Order: sequence, then C-alpha cells, then structure tokens
Amino acid sequence: MSTKRTFRTKRPAPDAVSDDLYDQPGHLIRRAQQISVGMFNEHVGPEVTPIQYAILRMVHESPGIDQVSLARRIALDTSTTAQTAARLETKGLLGRRVSEHDRRQLELVLTRQGDKLITGLVEGVHHMREQLLSALEPKEQELFLQLLRKFVRLNNEQSRAPLRMQQQPMQEVPEAPLRKSRATLAGSTRSSTRGPKTHSG
Repeated sequence: MSTKRTFRTKRPAPDAVSDDLYDQPGHLIRRAQQISVGMFNEHVGPEVTPIQYAILRMVHESPGIDQVSLARRIALDTSTTAQTAARLETKGLLGRRVSEHDRRQLELVLTRQGDKLITGLVEGVHHMREQLLSALEPKEQELFLQLLRKFVRLNNEQSRAPLRMQQQPMQEVPEAPLRKSRATLAGSTRSSTRGPKTHSG
C-alpha cells in the first residue's frame, strides 16, 4: 500500500510594508490632497491656486487685513503669505498698502479685478465641493466633514503654521441690560421656531 504525499505550495507572506503604507493616515491625507487639488483645477480653473484662492477669499471677507493676521487665519506661514500676496498684486488682483496703525505691516485689499474674479469662482468652488463628496452617502459626508474638522482642530498645534483666529476682548455688560437681552433672546428664539427662515449663500 503506497502512501501518496501531497505538497502544498506555501503562499508568499503578505507585503507588510506595502500594506502598512496604504493604511497610513499621512499617506491617505496626501492622496486626498492630490485629489482635492486636481478637482480644484478642474472645477475652479487655472486662474488661481488653492492657496491664492484662500488669500483672496479671506481678504474679500476682511478688507484691509494685514498680512500677519491673514497668515494666522488661513494657517499659512508669513513668508509664503507675503510671497503669494506679492504675486497676486503683480497679477492685478490684490492691493497692498502700509498700515496706518503699524507702519511695519501691509494691509491687503482686493482690486476691482480681484473682487470680480473671486465672485466668479464661487460657483466652481461649490461644484468642487459637491464632486469631492459625491462618492459618499449623505450621512457619510456629514460624518466625514465632522471628523475632518475635529482632526484638524485637535492637531492644530502640530502644524508648521497653526491656525490663529483673532480673539475679541470680552466686554463687561451691566446686569440689568444683560437680563433684558436674555429675555429678548428667548423671545426671538420662540418666534424663530414658528417657521423656518431661508438664507441664501
């Protein structure tokens, strides 16, 4: 009686290095950045880069903002902010002027051409947002943005240029007007629940 031996081919071990790479948060974030920039170019156009758009968008929101404050609000180092602002000035989209409050600072304002450009890019930015999130279900989109905001907020200090929002000083309010304002707020809250308000933008 002969015994027949069966030999099993040994499967190669999985490539642990490659598996680890594709599961690394940093690698995935870099890929997500590549996708985001590609869609920005497709939907927003070649007129400005994502960083240039962020600068124009913030100056549009806060005309006369100085370069240092601008850099803090968009989480960009001051050197890159100054260089990019200078390029935007050369393109005729941005104007820079010496601050009256601090002669060492430059204040930024949009030119008429810059204001027209940033207004015209809004639709493309909205299309880009929709396209970026379209692969996810509505609930997944909400969760994705929620976790992304949380991740960025909790790791802000690890950034080379942390986000620094300007803090408004607290003002003391007399007790009597404070009680009155609370009552007014409560009344407006009750009235707002009677029917939804629509907001454009």
